[in-house]
Amino acid sequence: MSMMSEFKEFAVKGNVMDLAIGVIIGGAFGKIVDSAVNDLIMPIVGAVIGSLDFSNLFVVLGKVPAGTAMALADLKKAGVPVFAYGSFITIAVNFIILAFIIFMMIKQMNRLKREIPAPAPAPAPAVTPEDILLLRQIRDSLRK
Repeated sequence: MSMMSEFKEFAVKGNVMDLAIGVIIGGAFGKIVDSAVNDLIMPIVGAVIGSLDFSNLFVVLGKVPAGTAMALADLKKAGVPVFAYGSFITIAVNFIILAFIIFMMIKQMNRLKREIPAPAPAPAPAVTPEDILLLRQIRDSLRK
């Protein structure tokens, strides 16, 4: 079997295709959650805490060149080492929300699985006792 035919057989298996679809949907879903965190949740949290922009929370760890603005993007562009804990907070909140949404989806799927009754197995045919079988053979031989 050639390498190409083995790869083709591997690539068209159901599990590989399911995984590919999951990765694509997961990427799109991640963007939705990222937008929800950055555009909806974090502004509300920032307003409650005091109008903070978490993405610009940082501690400068190196020397700042003269004329460089004290904004995270400008400092990173200038190559200044920065401890950007605000970005970490945003990503951590993003992860918690994503994990909670996945938990709720799995919980719902498990609930739906429990609601669908499994088909009852067909009853096994009753085994005829051996003495009855012998009596039937005797009966049949007497009829002849």
